[in-house]
Amino acid sequence: MSDQSVSDSVAWREVIVSPQAGALAVIAMAIWMHAANSLLVTTLLPAIVADIGGRALVAWSLALYEMGTIITGIAGGLMAIRFGLRAPMAATALLFFAGCITSASAQTMPGLLVGRFVQGLGGGGLVALCFVAVTVLFPRRLVARATAVISTVWGVSAFLGALIGGLLVEYATWRVGFAAFAVQALIVTAALIMSKQFGAAPTQTEEQRSFPAARLAFLALGVASIAYAGIEVALLRTSGFVVLGILCLALVLALDRRAGTNRLLPKAPFSLVTPQGAALTMMLFFGMATVAITAYGPILMTAIHGVSALTAGYIVAGHSIGWTAAAFFVSGAAERHDSKLIAFGLALATLSIFGFLWSVPNGPASLIAVFTIMEGCGFGLAFTFLLRRVISVIDPAEIERTASAIPTTQRFGYALGVAYIGIIANMAGYPVAETPEETAAAARIIFASCLPLAGIGIVATVMLLTRKRAVASD
Repeated sequence: MSDQSVSDSVAWREVIVSPQAGALAVIAMAIWMHAANSLLVTTLLPAIVADIGGRALVAWSLALYEMGTIITGIAGGLMAIRFGLRAPMAATALLFFAGCITSASAQTMPGLLVGRFVQGLGGGGLVALCFVAVTVLFPRRLVARATAVISTVWGVSAFLGALIGGLLVEYATWRVGFAAFAVQALIVTAALIMSKQFGAAPTQTEEQRSFPAARLAFLALGVASIAYAGIEVALLRTSGFVVLGILCLALVLALDRRAGTNRLLPKAPFSLVTPQGAALTMMLFFGMATVAITAYGPILMTAIHGVSALTAGYIVAGHSIGWTAAAFFVSGAAERHDSKLIAFGLALATLSIFGFLWSVPNGPASLIAVFTIMEGCGFGLAFTFLLRRVISVIDPAEIERTASAIPTTQRFGYALGVAYIGIIANMAGYPVAETPEETAAAARIIFASCLPLAGIGIVATVMLLTRKRAVASD
């Protein structure tokens, strides 16, 4: 592709009439399936507990799903390199199908949790492979538009997933919800099998095809430790499980570094001196820095300002609105603007943390909503162009692994951030705060503790944006 064609702006029509339009439709459905299912289940949980019990295990429904998402998500790049796109994507869609069927037929909460874990394995691998597919199937000039489609679908699911869950509770049963997503998984599987666009040959020709069992086992233990730390928050116990989780993940990185072509992650995945390391470090720390409003925002708003749980939920959903709107409207920008848009977007996201530091303790709720939308707009601006920026500066041999790791690292950042914020909240006295004033004081400490994390993310962003561009070869 010529430099001129790379730098031109891109109209939506180019994506719609492109040869990749069919592939993008399949990718969009896969993203919808994963994102909407998460919100659907949140809405269905009260009905599930009323039917099969297990209230004490409810928190694990989301945690196990996220664990499965991270475990297979981190392996997405390696799967694509070894087997191409079609077989791994179809396999993960079938895993999602199996998880939905298991949950739909569960008679006890442990049975449903098994299904949720399998759904996470399928959904996480599928989403990671969707990001790989965007880099493999689309010319670089169309990558931002394709990423915007993913963001838009994700944002729409934030509303429709919960709405569908509410309708199912009112007019059907929670089992129908899981069954409906099982059917969608079969449709995605069929589309993947029939589509010629996903049939590209694998890029790995080496004979070494050993299964990374030890690394995935330590990864599972590390993620489970951090997830438990975020669920059962107590200062010593939570700190201990976070340390255990980080040690397990450090071991995974050490083993992966020696795995050669069998690596799960790109080379130097969290080193600031490599573009892929800077990108993943940015994703990790901004994920940690911005999870506080999602994890603690609704309960803090309810306790301090007396807003209803529904209102607080819609305020937090402003993040998705901002992300979707920004991604949709700016994704046609020429590639020469990528660095400016990424920098401006992450500056907005960082400013939103300062905004929460003031508005959550002091109000009003409408101001919190403004900063929530600002945060979403910032991420929509930055992450729409992140993938295009990354593939323009990294070694082509690292593209699949890096593209797969980007969404997975963000989700891991959320999980680690929940545990981190839980420790901070515990130290700030939040669990025993009895008055709005005491809760507001704890809120200030919670959001102030996010600023150093954002600072590390900014340093990583600068390192990524100052890298020289690779020669365009699309």
